[in-house]
Amino acid sequence: MGQPVTRRRERDAEAELDLPPGFRFHPTDDELVEHYLCRKAAGQRLPVPIIAEVDLYRFDPWDLPERALFGAREWYFFTPRDRKYPNGSRPNRAAGDGYWKATGADKPVAPRAAAADARTLGIKKALVFYAGKAPRGVKTDWIMHEYRLADAGRRAKKGSLRVSFYTQKKERAERGIF
Repeated sequence: MGQPVTRRRERDAEAELDLPPGFRFHPTDDELVEHYLCRKAAGQRLPVPIIAEVDLYRFDPWDLPERALFGAREWYFFTPRDRKYPNGSRPNRAAGDGYWKATGADKPVAPRAAAADARTLGIKKALVFYAGKAPRGVKTDWIMHEYRLADAGRRAKKGSLRVSFYTQKKERAERGIF
């Protein structure tokens, strides 16, 4: 007879988190920035350790769900921001066998209960994954939302300015959402 088949034991991150029954993680944009990204950048403890730290640009998007701590259709990650050039501000968005391309306008994220003259806490940017090399990449149905601090120097500790926060959503092509 042949060798016994050994299965790779998959990690049950949800069980490890010890979350209460019925727990749902559906934060709004302002909650993500205020309660997670700002705290992470300032080196403070997060309300729930539910967001994994992963360098998103080392992987294709379909390889990322298994690295998330929580989620079935949406996954949340903290990731360092890589720069295309060492002294430049342009981000490097090459990833796996393709690249992330920004789409649409940046959207400001402010606290919900803030006054009309409140400062913007963060910026939200939508990105779409293209398989292949630019500019001839093939658009996929993977969408990522990047959240970054609007004023990184305001709350961040030294060395944490590169922290960005991403949510990633896989949308279905038949629904017409790209």
